[in-house]
Amino acid sequence: MQYAQSADRDVVDMVSGNPDWEPPAALRSGLREYADADPDAFQYPPSEGLLDLREEIAARRNVDADRVVVTNGTGEANYLAMAAALDRDAGSEVLLTDPVYPYYPGKAELLDAEPTLVATERDGSLDPARFREAAGEETSLILVNTPNNPTGAVYSRESLRALADLAAEVDATLVVDEVYDHFDFTGEFESALTLDSDRVVVTTGYSKSMAITGFRVGYVVLPDHLVDTAKTRHMLVNVATSRPPQVAVLEALRETDADYYADVRAMLRERVETFTDALDAAGAEYTTPAGAFYVLARFDDFSGTMANAKRLIDEAGVAGMPGETFGSARDEWLRFALVTPRVDEAAGRLADYFG
Repeated sequence: MQYAQSADRDVVDMVSGNPDWEPPAALRSGLREYADADPDAFQYPPSEGLLDLREEIAARRNVDADRVVVTNGTGEANYLAMAAALDRDAGSEVLLTDPVYPYYPGKAELLDAEPTLVATERDGSLDPARFREAAGEETSLILVNTPNNPTGAVYSRESLRALADLAAEVDATLVVDEVYDHFDFTGEFESALTLDSDRVVVTTGYSKSMAITGFRVGYVVLPDHLVDTAKTRHMLVNVATSRPPQVAVLEALRETDADYYADVRAMLRERVETFTDALDAAGAEYTTPAGAFYVLARFDDFSGTMANAKRLIDEAGVAGMPGETFGSARDEWLRFALVTPRVDEAAGRLADYFG
């Protein structure tokens, strides 16, 4: 991103996952109302999150509000979930998919755990048998992300059930990051919370679904036996999650109808079609996302290295993420985030460059 910003030419940024569309209108009105609140509303909120927000989340997820901790984005939700799982002293190994969002192995190492990458299928789908082969006595945590970044795969409920069963067999915890749950293009996504397992933790947030990555409001839904340790770590690290964005998110949850999310999905489907048509013209192999808003592409004789990502910026004016960043399984690929109104322009530049 820094290299693209300092380039001598115009560059279409397709690196970051920052949504470019308008947040829900109710979110803005919620902020305006908060600005006029009494001074006591500007003080510390409850550490685990505003009760009204936690109850709204709990009602939507069909869980007890005591299991919900509102966090500083989904990033902290994942950190708390991983730490709670590893604090059980059931082992130090974390099983992750390959390719993998790089923050997961980074957090594992921060928590003195050992990440092990398990390859997914060519289309990004998940084979539980491979996780079973990789699991052992030291496996304490299995972490997956669906809809997936970077592959766009949406994992089936059956696959998640198999992972939850495996977690029970090896005394591990399954953490499922569902931050892209509103960007399911298949209509088949089912939350891991429907498994009703005390081995399952679900994390998510509003950064992507409400186009507010700067607000940092996420949450984690934990089984009862992991709640206290997660709340303690959250309190000691963050004290609490900022109150104004919690108030705004609560207002947006209550007042935003399903059409908002449907319209965004329709826009993203059009972007996917435009972009993959250009990849066809460029002779590339690519993934068509079933969810999220990323496309992985492989070009002949152009591997997914940082050097080639910089070359693409300099010579084509398009910034993508090098595949080697996501592990070894897609190091020949580049990832492109379709969160820019300039997708058409970027597509044309890639078709011209590689075609």
